[in-house]
Amino acid sequence: MTQHDRLSRVLDAIDQKNRQDPHSVVHDGNAIAKELLYGQRMSQRLADFQPDASEFLQIACRAQHIQRWSIPRKDYPMDRPGYKRWRTDLAKFHADLTAELMSECGYNEEEKERVKNILQKKQLKRDPEAQTMEDIACLVFLEFHLEEFAAPHDEEKVIDIIRKTWNKMSDNGHAAALKLPLSETMGALIGRALND
Repeated sequence: MTQHDRLSRVLDAIDQKNRQDPHSVVHDGNAIAKELLYGQRMSQRLADFQPDASEFLQIACRAQHIQRWSIPRKDYPMDRPGYKRWRTDLAKFHADLTAELMSECGYNEEEKERVKNILQKKQLKRDPEAQTMEDIACLVFLEFHLEEFAAPHDEEKVIDIIRKTWNKMSDNGHAAALKLPLSETMGALIGRALND
């Protein structure tokens, strides 16, 4: 099996898992599983941001939210420690499930560990690939989810979230974010967050 074949197989396997999402969203007039669309957007943004990304980074980006609905936020205390524990448990779940799929597609232990480390964002500031995945996740949030997040919250809360998102990103991530096709309202909020 060639490198391209096994990469295609594992990306397809991730998509198959995400097709099982009980939550759907409307995209281009059609209903699509929420996490399937999210994974595809992660891959698209990665291809734009870093066209020569390694296969391990490509796998990690596609699997960033693999079967995320399996560990609901509501199962944890609704406070900051509860949120952090939920995020940690999710990252481990995503990493372990992705490693299983990689095994089925012919990847070895070292290769699986590499993807698991990216997915769990170990050594974030020292691992360029983990940082790139963080950038991609932030870009996808800003482009596709910020407006929905902003709707029920007051402006100051949204500005705080934009600043926290911005602080997670690299300089290259910032440059890419400033080129996103955002609505006038969201563009203005980002401007306020960065300039106030």
